[in-house]
Amino acid sequence: MTVDELGTVLLAGALVLLAAVFAVRLSLRTGLPSLLLYLGLGLAIGERGLGLDFDDQQLTGVLGYAALVLILAEGGLTTRWARIRPTIGPAAALSTVGTIVSVAVTGAAAHVLLGMAWPTALLVGAVVSSTDAAAVFSVLRGLPLPQRLVGMLEAESGLNDAPVVIAVVALTELATHDGGGHAWWLLALEAAGELAVGAVVGLAVGRLGAEALRRVALPSSGLYPIAVLAIVVVGYGTADVLHGSGFLATYVSALVLGNLRLPHGAAVRGFAEGMGWLAQIGLFVLLGLLADPNRLPAQVLPAVIVGLVLLLVARPLSVVASVSWFRVPWRDQAFLSWAGLRGAVPVVLATIPVTAGLDDATGIFDLVFVLVVVFTVVQGPTLPWMARRLRLTDDVVSVDLDVESSPLGALDADVVQLRIGPTSRLHGVEIFELRLPDRCNITLVVRDGDAFVPNPRTMLRHGDELILVAASSVRAAAERRLSQVSAGGKLAGWYPRLGRGPVPRRPTP
Repeated sequence: MTVDELGTVLLAGALVLLAAVFAVRLSLRTGLPSLLLYLGLGLAIGERGLGLDFDDQQLTGVLGYAALVLILAEGGLTTRWARIRPTIGPAAALSTVGTIVSVAVTGAAAHVLLGMAWPTALLVGAVVSSTDAAAVFSVLRGLPLPQRLVGMLEAESGLNDAPVVIAVVALTELATHDGGGHAWWLLALEAAGELAVGAVVGLAVGRLGAEALRRVALPSSGLYPIAVLAIVVVGYGTADVLHGSGFLATYVSALVLGNLRLPHGAAVRGFAEGMGWLAQIGLFVLLGLLADPNRLPAQVLPAVIVGLVLLLVARPLSVVASVSWFRVPWRDQAFLSWAGLRGAVPVVLATIPVTAGLDDATGIFDLVFVLVVVFTVVQGPTLPWMARRLRLTDDVVSVDLDVESSPLGALDADVVQLRIGPTSRLHGVEIFELRLPDRCNITLVVRDGDAFVPNPRTMLRHGDELILVAASSVRAAAERRLSQVSAGGKLAGWYPRLGRGPVPRRPTP
């Protein structure tokens, strides 16, 4: 590319980026995950569409890894530890034990039903076994689900990339050498060691980075988001140099940084979300460019077979084997089984066998691409329906609003937006009857498009949107109390059947 061509390239790139950004609105209206629209955009401008020829599998794999680092960084920085802490055990089990079960079941099906050799069949099972962080973060955060489910799925999608990458690399080596290579138990020990190194590096980098940001007063608020993202990338690079899991180090370091009181936290999270979207758009469009529509029809039937086994057999078995020990309710298990969204991660992982020179690696890539498209169409739009059928939707939906903090950390408060659903028992409750904890208050009510400042005797109604300001230390208690009243009415907490656990009360006015 020359300087004379730069304007044309930038114009085309900007138009593609704008089309991808505007496609998010279409995604919200149709219920389809935006990744499908981005993949379609890549196919449209590719060799069989507008004629852009791109077939560099190795470059796609490298850029895919870089994009996944940004996506995992965004996920960690915007995930609240308080939400995922109660579910970190089940999520870790899903990411490890669940992955092993999923790989074994899907690989066995590919061997028996499609006639693949065992190493290749297990490789296909490993490639498609990872839930996608970008798909999960973009779809589930728009659903009114209980926090335990959202936390479990977010934590699983952030944690399972690391063991799956290790499994795909090891199985690619086995398939390339016709089953030779290291013994399975050596591979298992190596995988465990890489995960341990990644976790330790992530914790250390996150803690040290946060301490450095507190002590160094940067001259511009715009430098803080760049520094935070650089620290997270340092975590990936350090773990990779030490032969650990860079993806796990990325997510853990971002999770640590995102849950500590850092200067300009809102700016950091906003920058991370923007970079996450940019990484998703670039990655999915690139994968769409790489796919050849002429080859895809031949893989539709194999992809449907593998996908059905994965969705209806492997995923449910992996959920049962992983989370039953934690007494997760059956409704939650059913939703977890259906919500194992696949996205860019399996397609990126499918480039690893290609760059390794594995026979029929192109067929594996095409199979995975078709599987991701077909089953994202099936699963994505049906998630709200599944949640309603299982009676898992909440009537009170809390959406975090970012609060800008000063570099000295003087502001220690959160702003929370809540909407009262059509069946919530908050209807008819006066604000003083909520008995919210000290150091929090409802500061604004939006009713039928009109906003007003409430008083203690203001009665809440269905459809009201509330703005609650709370000290960070009591925010969880305030949300818990509102959920109790939503389920049990104003007497929730007085009787065990109407709410569990006492909530600190302020004197009634």
